[in-house]
Amino acid sequence: MYAEKASASLKEVVDGIQTIAGSARKMKEISIEQADSMDQVEQTAERIAEVVQNNSVAAEETSANGGLVGNRGDAYCGMLNASYNLKLRGVKAYIPDYPVGTADECADMIHEFLPVARAVYALNNLKIISFGPRPNNFLACNAPINQLYNLGVEIEENSELDLFESYNKHAGDERIPSVVKSMEDELGAGNKKPEILSKLAQYELTLLDWIEAHKGSRKYVAIAGKCWPAFQTQFGFVPCYVNSRLTAMGIPVSCEVDIYGALSEFIGTVVSNDTVTLLDINNTVPSDIYNEDIKGKFNYTIKDTFMGFHCGNTASGKLAFCEMKNQMIMARSLPEEVTNGTLEGDIVPGDITFFRLQSTSDSQLRAYIAQGEVLPVRTRSFGSIGIFAINEMGRFYRHVLIEKNYPHHGAVAFGHFGKALFDVFKYIGVEDIAYNQPAGVLYKSENPFA
Repeated sequence: MYAEKASASLKEVVDGIQTIAGSARKMKEISIEQADSMDQVEQTAERIAEVVQNNSVAAEETSANGGLVGNRGDAYCGMLNASYNLKLRGVKAYIPDYPVGTADECADMIHEFLPVARAVYALNNLKIISFGPRPNNFLACNAPINQLYNLGVEIEENSELDLFESYNKHAGDERIPSVVKSMEDELGAGNKKPEILSKLAQYELTLLDWIEAHKGSRKYVAIAGKCWPAFQTQFGFVPCYVNSRLTAMGIPVSCEVDIYGALSEFIGTVVSNDTVTLLDINNTVPSDIYNEDIKGKFNYTIKDTFMGFHCGNTASGKLAFCEMKNQMIMARSLPEEVTNGTLEGDIVPGDITFFRLQSTSDSQLRAYIAQGEVLPVRTRSFGSIGIFAINEMGRFYRHVLIEKNYPHHGAVAFGHFGKALFDVFKYIGVEDIAYNQPAGVLYKSENPFA
């Protein structure tokens, strides 16, 4: 009976692995084989499943028919010895929160382990390609890269001139019309700047070809690009829409040469098996919007809410509606025709996880994770933007984001993935993992009398 139960549980795991494999194959088709080696992770998971299938019944403790006498599993004892021996040998292992259980429970643990395994494996096969130095005065996007190498990540830093030269060589590329058609189909009625699509298509092909030529032995790529101020005057457009399309392909692209932003996006992509985005933690929700559309309808104070924004880098699939526009902020000081190419729309409502992995100035890794949601509330604004709600966000903003000197960019995964992200960060050696403390639980620096 126990063998049958374990077998059924493990069949569910294998079915889940096959689903993941199918998703990986789909991503491979649309992202220059970014996800081809995920098969190795899934095969490893299958082998783990076989081991569990063979051993879980033997280890399961039951008092029936003298089970505690003749077939005693000693699961607690075995786990202690296993963890002790791993430590002696310097082997890092993922250990669930409660690492013993029935066959069903162990099967669930394997499910929870898979996104962690994907992330750790992918980081060791990742190259981040950057173009240009960070924009002037954007110190927040600058951070030491030493920890990238400690995580197993390679980085290739290039000049904007290198990218511009490659872009010019793609003029007249015979593939441009097909990419334009893809953009037209994606935008539909939101295609408000059709005159810019050929340039955007040329730029997209430039990036994809660069990735293919420069990824080397690495299986995955993320990009950190300098998108202003010289980009507009030289290329003649903004890259936001192209950035969003590559991110939807499984190739995360961060704005403003935010290398750790790109790294965070990549981790979120692998963990969630879905498209992510990178947003400014931008501004408070105006009181009139809060009073009209949030107060009394949702269980959040105004301090729990904020607006997450960026110029137009969020993939169309994560927007409730979208339109191709010009970048309004840049158009204040530049001719409008060179600021076209941004994707505007309100972000789809639903569960989200806001998070970031960051290196400090003295090369220490730290991270934060906060689960919440995007509210179904009209933003009345521009860019890629949404009204976010996270419990106790006001305190989290003060005692984590500000106090621990995080930059303004945060990665957004669409769903609640806090548990998996926490386990990933813990496994790769991040000691300072912050989260939004619930009411009544004080931050270390929080005034108890306030």
